[in-house]
Amino acid sequence: MSTSPRQRAVSRVHPLLRRRARLLPVIPAVLLLLVFLAGPVLWAFHASFTNAALTGRNARSPGWVGLENYQRLFTDPVLPLSLALTVIFVAGSAIVGQNVLGLAIAVLMRRARRPVTAVVGTAVVAAWVLPEIVAAFAAYAYFSRDGTLNQLLGSVGLGRPDWLYSFPMVAIMLANIWRGTAFSMLVYRAALDEVPGEVTEAALMDGAGGWQRLAYVTLPMIRGSIATNLMLITLQTLAVFTLIWVMTAGGPANASTTLPVLAYQEAFKFGDIGYGTAVASVLILIGLVFGAAYVRLLRESKP
Repeated sequence: MSTSPRQRAVSRVHPLLRRRARLLPVIPAVLLLLVFLAGPVLWAFHASFTNAALTGRNARSPGWVGLENYQRLFTDPVLPLSLALTVIFVAGSAIVGQNVLGLAIAVLMRRARRPVTAVVGTAVVAAWVLPEIVAAFAAYAYFSRDGTLNQLLGSVGLGRPDWLYSFPMVAIMLANIWRGTAFSMLVYRAALDEVPGEVTEAALMDGAGGWQRLAYVTLPMIRGSIATNLMLITLQTLAVFTLIWVMTAGGPANASTTLPVLAYQEAFKFGDIGYGTAVASVLILIGLVFGAAYVRLLRESKP
């Protein structure tokens, strides 16, 4: 039985309407992202081309200065140090620290007994669920000159260095690893639970040891989760500010001044909003580069 042109047209329209109907629940989320994410980002880029200030005449009526803030930025002697510290902080505390430690805990918890798994999981997640300001003060109390770590070192006859003065980046990276490892652990626990048991059993019957099964069987099967986790923790760590500011405030002598701290200092400590947003814009671009690289890695990891 042949269909009329009208029926054929209706049959083509209905799938289109159904596809558009599926998008309706997403519209509120898209609008919120545009207002609360894209809006501030666009404002930051715009402000970086002005001489906006926190107080004074430029606060009331900022003027357009073009690339002046960026010219000043790339001649600022603090910028190379801040860039290097940001890369060290992200690589040490996220890409290596949280990622590797989270995977190790997830693997070990699969082999541990249930009471041990419950205790370890609770201890690791407790640091993650703390408000960032509370975790920052706890880390400060632990690493300060008369803090918990030095009390423990002194009780066994070891030295008591001033961690926040002599080794500020080491203390900050360890604190960030302590606080953020739970996220990686949870991601990898879920990914490892999805690995088919018969695959690892087949590798075991073929004579593969524990490390061989992990390296050649398990990790390739969860590479998509690894890429996703790396992307999320990298972007989270790029934006860490409160932890650093409470522990060291970027000191001593800019020894822990990452890009978020530098942006805050310029915008709110020195009142130069235009220059501070130029620093923030560079940080946004770095995040976009990392995000694009991880998205590409995630696409390549799909079978």
